[in-house]
Amino acid sequence: MTSAPLLVLCALGPEVWALRGGDWRGSAGGSPVLVRTGVGRRRAGQTVRRLLGSAPGGYGAVVVAGFGAALGPGVLPGDVVAADGVRDAEGHLYRIDSGPELTRALKEHGLTVHTGVHHTADHVVRGIERRALHLQGALAVDMEAAAVLAALRETRATLPAAVLRVVVDTPDHELLRPGTLPAGVRAWRTLRATVPALVDWYRQEHTPGQADPNHPTSATLPQEAS
Repeated sequence: MTSAPLLVLCALGPEVWALRGGDWRGSAGGSPVLVRTGVGRRRAGQTVRRLLGSAPGGYGAVVVAGFGAALGPGVLPGDVVAADGVRDAEGHLYRIDSGPELTRALKEHGLTVHTGVHHTADHVVRGIERRALHLQGALAVDMEAAAVLAALRETRATLPAAVLRVVVDTPDHELLRPGTLPAGVRAWRTLRATVPALVDWYRQEHTPGQADPNHPTSATLPQEAS
């Protein structure tokens, strides 16, 4: 079993705060390394390259976690969307093999989970643009995940990766509306509640006899979106 800790990347301080307070007991490699990247692709990509460049073998897997927005019906504030792929604004699709296993772990801890493609945008997505992205097959939108996966491809392409977003707003309840504050509190609590599932996923990733942490099928980076 690996002795390397899990690297967890969040864009915002409140996301790090939520995850830091979760129950990380039993995590493979000991306590995770929680890092705030800042908002946006450029900052997220620079942070990953710096961390992995300064400690090439220092982490056993990477998780991108935080808040996000749903793109279509059926996904409610407080739900979790686990990525089985992340598409960037240029149309490149990064497949993630961790989606089904992470979904299973999240459901076992009582969370409402959806599995699908995340879209990484360069700006806050609203209105008709949300509907267009949903029609293209995406379930959730963020502003960092694709940059993290692109940086992994350049530095440690075989490092296991997982991406999850807890939904704060939906097409029917967008940000800056009266329900945003209660939805934000619900999402913050849900994000903290994902920690035991992340522990389970990471432990399973490094169980003897299972996939090696550097197995090339842990992530396929990247493919062109059709």
